[in-house]
Amino acid sequence: MAIRVLHVGLGPIGVGVVRQCASRKGFKIVGAVDLDADKIGKDLGEVAGLGRTLDVKVESKLAAAIKAGRPDVVVLCTSSSLSKVADQVADVLKHKLPIVSTTEELAYPWFSNKRLAKKIDVLARKAKVAVLGTGVNPGFTMDALPITLTGVCERVDSIRVERIQDASIRRLPFQQKIGAGLTPEEFAEKVQGGAVRHVGLTESVAMIADAMGWKLESITDVIGPRIAAQATKSEFLAVQKGQVAGITQTGTGYDKNGQALITLHMEAYLGAPESYDAVIVKGLPDLHMKIAGGVHGDIATASITVNSIPKVLTAPAGLQTMRSMVIPSWFGGKTR
Repeated sequence: MAIRVLHVGLGPIGVGVVRQCASRKGFKIVGAVDLDADKIGKDLGEVAGLGRTLDVKVESKLAAAIKAGRPDVVVLCTSSSLSKVADQVADVLKHKLPIVSTTEELAYPWFSNKRLAKKIDVLARKAKVAVLGTGVNPGFTMDALPITLTGVCERVDSIRVERIQDASIRRLPFQQKIGAGLTPEEFAEKVQGGAVRHVGLTESVAMIADAMGWKLESITDVIGPRIAAQATKSEFLAVQKGQVAGITQTGTGYDKNGQALITLHMEAYLGAPESYDAVIVKGLPDLHMKIAGGVHGDIATASITVNSIPKVLTAPAGLQTMRSMVIPSWFGGKTR
């Protein structure tokens, strides 16, 4: 029997999830919710650019969509901030429905958002369903993947993850989030205000540390601009020489002696000559894994969200993470 899915949030990632659910066996889309007046009342197939109708109208009210669609699961793609989605999560849990969300701060909130994490965990246990925050990063490349690789180690001394991306192939909101096209002064101002940054490095560092059993004294998150040495552009915007082409950001977890146990370094900028994801584990044995070309952020975020749906349906009740969940794999519509 197909899994009945309700989609909440129809931005670029939310629409990407819709497209995959619409094209894969094993899923039936039964509802969609968004606050954008230009989308409300339209067929979801039109909003998602499928070139066909899905006979699902975009609603503005969650409760009405749940009542009409009778979903098995809700996919929540509305914000990176846990404080902004906490009430949305609570509203879904009132209906005793499991959730898969792309909210970065929900991926591992036990370090930075303990109060909200505990509240969601209690509500999910009461509703007897699971809640999962996932994505490509956080959710895979800089946490679940290195954690899994250490399973073959006798000893682990430190972990370093590098994620280098040519951001010109990413969606416009991502390019804006990394500050592409800003002056260095504008970049610094927006970093100070929190508008320019990658959300999730702290969550990933904390997830890895807990998996390794390491007690961290502190976690830092340092952000800087990548200045364009020459003019470059994407489908959406142009960057002149001397402007900001993107971001460099490093999250580091230190022990009580000031030693860096976990280092997560990412660079995302227009015109990067090489994209790749790499994990370097120092221990016994040393491990060095590199994914040439890197993992495509937008495709991977939608994919891991969709592939996690059948897993969250059978997961223990409560707030789950990619560390506690059964590892998701591609879901083709058949289960045993």
